[in-house]
Amino acid sequence: MKLALSEISTINATFAEDVAAYAEAGFDAIGIWEFKLPDDDEANIALLRSHGLTVANCVPAVPTVLQLGIPGMEGPADPEMRIEGLCASMRRFAAYDPESVVCLTGPIGERTLGEARAVVIDGLQRTAAAAREAGVALALESAHRTQRETASFVNSVEDAVSLLHEAGLDEVALLLDVYHVWDDPAVWDLIARASYRIAGVHVSDWPAEAGHTDRVLPGEGIGRTREIVEALALSGWDGSLDVEIFSEPDRFWAHPVEEAARLAFTAASALVA
Repeated sequence: MKLALSEISTINATFAEDVAAYAEAGFDAIGIWEFKLPDDDEANIALLRSHGLTVANCVPAVPTVLQLGIPGMEGPADPEMRIEGLCASMRRFAAYDPESVVCLTGPIGERTLGEARAVVIDGLQRTAAAAREAGVALALESAHRTQRETASFVNSVEDAVSLLHEAGLDEVALLLDVYHVWDDPAVWDLIARASYRIAGVHVSDWPAEAGHTDRVLPGEGIGRTREIVEALALSGWDGSLDVEIFSEPDRFWAHPVEEAARLAFTAASALVA
């Protein structure tokens, strides 16, 4: 497995600063967040190549079909605008040759579950068509049940597989985020029987401290990150372990980019030691 760091982990740094720091720390790849990308894709790709970084999982500027409930990340309310944005992101990211481009459903909001599923299925079908045309792997990510009202109404790997099947998109991959699935009992069967459906993996840990809901580095929390990585290795999965840390401002996000990258690389390396 290769090691990658997702740019949301160093939210206060620029794309160029991320590339330099991640490469210096020893990472093989970078998880790109589109909101950080400068407009000149040719220059961005040249910068990545000059530092020897490949691209793991890309997160679009608008990553969900339905509007997010995460403060500061809501984006437009109109699903049509969001779907158009997702399709544009598929086309843009193709030049970066990523392991996957990630999307989520978003929360139900004021809709009924049936209404939300219908909108999302239409959005996923159109986004998947754009991804196929662009030649990139679209990966649907489920969210932990505690984020049903903010990130996604798909709250288990079984939910994700079921939604894709209902949409007639069995070829669409899954993004396995350890923070979201560490206590999902179905994850072990997915890894054992269908690891080929997993296009990308985000790794972090569930915080042990009461009162915190942010993510901590692998090995610093109470999740089953190491066990999941070991199961992936046994299954033959060989993509990138992409460290992704959403933080409180005075915790991991407070580190300078160089220090954050070094800490993340040490934690990720321990998973494959």
